[in-house]
Amino acid sequence: MKIVILDGYTENPGDLSWDALGKLGELTVYERSSPAETVERMQGAEAVFTNKTVISDEIMGKCPGLKFIGVLATGVNIVDLGAAAKRNIVVSNVPSYGWPSVAQFTMALLLEMCHHVGEHSRAVKEGEWSRCPDFCFWKYPLVELAGKTIGIIGYGHVGQAVARLALAFGMKVLVCGRREIPDALLTEGIRKTDLEELYRQADVITLHCPLTEENRGMINRQSIEKMKDGVFLINTARGPLIDEHDLKNALESGKVGGAAADVLSSEPVSADNPLLNAPNMIITPHIAWAPKEARQRLMDITVENLKAYIQGSPVHVVNNPGGSR
Repeated sequence: MKIVILDGYTENPGDLSWDALGKLGELTVYERSSPAETVERMQGAEAVFTNKTVISDEIMGKCPGLKFIGVLATGVNIVDLGAAAKRNIVVSNVPSYGWPSVAQFTMALLLEMCHHVGEHSRAVKEGEWSRCPDFCFWKYPLVELAGKTIGIIGYGHVGQAVARLALAFGMKVLVCGRREIPDALLTEGIRKTDLEELYRQADVITLHCPLTEENRGMINRQSIEKMKDGVFLINTARGPLIDEHDLKNALESGKVGGAAADVLSSEPVSADNPLLNAPNMIITPHIAWAPKEARQRLMDITVENLKAYIQGSPVHVVNNPGGSR
């Protein structure tokens, strides 16, 4: 079997090994593939893996030997799932590999908004503490989390992990999701509610839901108006959940006290993104998923996905190839 990885660099910049995948067939790994290179590199491959390289219906049509597409991520919007199903191509993703890392990163963003650790360290190194007449100084209001309410939108593995961490900080937790949340997933201090109440009650709102056409731009002028003055917003889910122009306006007015995003509407960030110059805005380059431990789990599940396909019982299938699944 010929196996091709179209864009392996972000998953494995050199600190992991592709050897386990290479044992399953003739493996070729490309660090990156441009749209112009994709079809040529896929020629003759039965199994192709992609992270962010688009595989469209047109591309599949030019690769008649293609039988399996593995997505090196949880999100699968870069593959035309319907076209793959019609062509009897199995598409598998990697679910639930990164939730500990994403939850940890969410709290890192929240703590940075509360304490501005990076900015205070910079100020000290630039001599501000040495010149200070007092034994300490702070350049921003410092915020204690205990007793405050966090609203978690999306209550899958990441949302549940964030809830547990928030409880450890003494926060009250409100949660809501697309589907009914079973009481078994709730513990003392965690209460399920609807989106309207969450907007009204939360001091911190954090997004952990998948992007759908229904929730695209859900954080916008209208929803922000329902929130508490000075609310903190965090997005480690998908950039298009937020109307970035509306968020910038809310940051400038002070309605939103601070925001942090690891994801944006276009990635890499475009030079004209309105959030780049918004006050009290933290932006990180889509790295919540990227600790080595999480990427190793992604690698391990990827190998198991291909093994299961080879054995005739594919797992983590996200389309309906041939209408049989």
